[in-house]
Amino acid sequence: MTSFGDPLRVVLIDNHQLFREGMRGVLEADGMVVVGEGADGQEAVALARDLQPDVLVLDLRMGAFSGLDALRSVSNSNPDIHAVVVTVSAERGDVLDALAAGASGYLLKDTALDQLAIGVRQAAEGQIVISSALAEALRTHVRAGVRGEEHRQSLTPREQAVLRLMADGADNVAIGRELSISPHTVKQYVKSIFTKLGVRSRVQAAVHAVRVGLV
Repeated sequence: MTSFGDPLRVVLIDNHQLFREGMRGVLEADGMVVVGEGADGQEAVALARDLQPDVLVLDLRMGAFSGLDALRSVSNSNPDIHAVVVTVSAERGDVLDALAAGASGYLLKDTALDQLAIGVRQAAEGQIVISSALAEALRTHVRAGVRGEEHRQSLTPREQAVLRLMADGADNVAIGRELSISPHTVKQYVKSIFTKLGVRSRVQAAVHAVRVGLV
């Protein structure tokens, strides 16, 4: 993993070589280092294990061992690696499944290349990165679907406010600034939210919140 001040180390996984080459050029122009490339989920797992990159960028559909399978495996074995899905699928189910499997971000392949680079950097900083069109679609889906009243009632109003900001990708400092509380206090709220929702990460909390209609 990268030490402070060193360039981000990235592994690219996509079964289209031309797309990988385009992404590599954009990321390297932004100061990152592409330390490995592969074409399927099995290579993603092996490269993540052997190279320990900061960020794994991968497609979802790449044959029998999919990007989703790779996400689950890497999340379990290398939880410090941030993963960003870059794919053509805008299906809500794919977005939620990818985030639940451990992805820190979900971007579409028609996203502007400079925005892809920004998204990779944001994911490396621990933010949740979702294409704006997808984020709105998820909210629309929630409004039309089940409401999470049971879970809502188990969270205090302040915890609900923290969770909403987490689901929007805000870090502890930004949440504290928005709610006029210290980052340390935010951390305590986040810990309580994890316990009440039975999740282990900010991404899982955000996915859970969207699925049950808390945000």
